[in-house]
Amino acid sequence: MQHLWSVLDSYRNQNIADIFRLLLLTGARKNEVLKATWGEVDLNKEVWTKPSHNTKQAKMEHLPLSSQAIGLLKKMKSQASDSPFLFPGKVPGQPLKEIKKAWETIRQSANIVDVRIHDLRHTYASHLVSSGLSLSIVGKLLGHTQTSTTQRYAHLADEPLRKATAVFGDKLEALTKNY
Repeated sequence: MQHLWSVLDSYRNQNIADIFRLLLLTGARKNEVLKATWGEVDLNKEVWTKPSHNTKQAKMEHLPLSSQAIGLLKKMKSQASDSPFLFPGKVPGQPLKEIKKAWETIRQSANIVDVRIHDLRHTYASHLVSSGLSLSIVGKLLGHTQTSTTQRYAHLADEPLRKATAVFGDKLEALTKNY
């Protein structure tokens, strides 16, 4: 992650680098980010309201944003053109459509093999689950409507659970040590 972030910091087109930063900071899907408009983002309430026509489940989603995502968006807003899109394309009134070539360059520079753009979403989810957040919360952040979709991250929750159960084991051991 540190190396990828460093490559993003030095990438020649910071507008493109911001796409990948936002993907990492939100766990959003590529098309959700590329089609996002400034009207969907409330910087004061720190929420991104994704319209149903831009989400995989065709349902409106309200995504709370981290302070880091808000900081990035505020920086972007201060440098934004008059386009309604966070990432305007070359055609006026259209969002940027393709970032595969840029990702390939970034991926190679970061020396990360076999990592797809969508894997940034999995990275976001994996880190949240392995940090102890529930699958339910992670699923809501990802916009999953089925808990089974988020279930693929369940094995990552083992370590926090192991630490949690060790709390009681250690307590019981301390209580019964001199018994």
